[in-house]
Amino acid sequence: MIWQTARFAIDLSRPRIMGIVNATPDSFSDGGRHATAVSALRHCEQLLRDGADILDIGGESTRPGSPAVALDEELARVLPVVREAVHLGVPVSVDTYKPEVMQQVLDLGADIVNDIWALRQPGAAPVVAAHPSCGVVLMHMHRDPQTMQAAPMEGDCVPLVLSFLEQSAQALQALGVKMNRIVLDSGIGFGKTVEQNFALLARQGALRVLGYPLLAGWSRKSSLGAVTGLEVAERLLPSVAAALLAAERGARVLHVHDVRETAQALAVWQAMHVQEVHTPDIRNNKEYPA
Repeated sequence: MIWQTARFAIDLSRPRIMGIVNATPDSFSDGGRHATAVSALRHCEQLLRDGADILDIGGESTRPGSPAVALDEELARVLPVVREAVHLGVPVSVDTYKPEVMQQVLDLGADIVNDIWALRQPGAAPVVAAHPSCGVVLMHMHRDPQTMQAAPMEGDCVPLVLSFLEQSAQALQALGVKMNRIVLDSGIGFGKTVEQNFALLARQGALRVLGYPLLAGWSRKSSLGAVTGLEVAERLLPSVAAALLAAERGARVLHVHDVRETAQALAVWQAMHVQEVHTPDIRNNKEYPA
């Protein structure tokens, strides 16, 4: 399976790690440590050394209750980082829902638009559709960042998420965007209860039937804290465990903060799967598919 993006055709035959670069002063996960362009670029370089396959740069926090950021401010945060990051030799994604930001980062050479609103903001879908090959991540979000956890979804969220993502992808294809440019994200933590988030993990296969690659974004999320009692800074091990479980259930892009540890865990997982492909049957000296 290939994910076509602006400059790269990304091979998704194995899970790929998308390293998170928060160019914001109020990120829930790293407290604004990479809020300047210089520090954000250094972080990009470190993530690549740690094993990131893709960089995802964001200039607006979307944690529950976070205020919206003005367009000029987001551009000031993101553009200097993207301008340099596109020379690092890997696909560059930008986490934004504003069409003006999408257009400017694509003009700078960014490869992927990662949109929590799934291109529902006016003007966003035409920007992506007008580009000849950029990749796009369509995410499910209930309500908006300001209110999503104050009134999360009710009932069985899996069929609702599936229906939303299917309709969003089909609407984009109707504008001329090829299927191989689209990745889907169930939106862990975006307007869902703890139980609903884990239902989306347990039943992730239901989303795979749509035929699009899946992105899993569990890194340091509050649901991990709910089941472990750990604060954000302590959630490395639960985050890696959730990423590995998502990969086991078919996710092909893992959106993570802790790239090095996730890469190490994937290396073990992949080594096991190599041996699993043709396991010898010691009973009759034959081989059978795992």
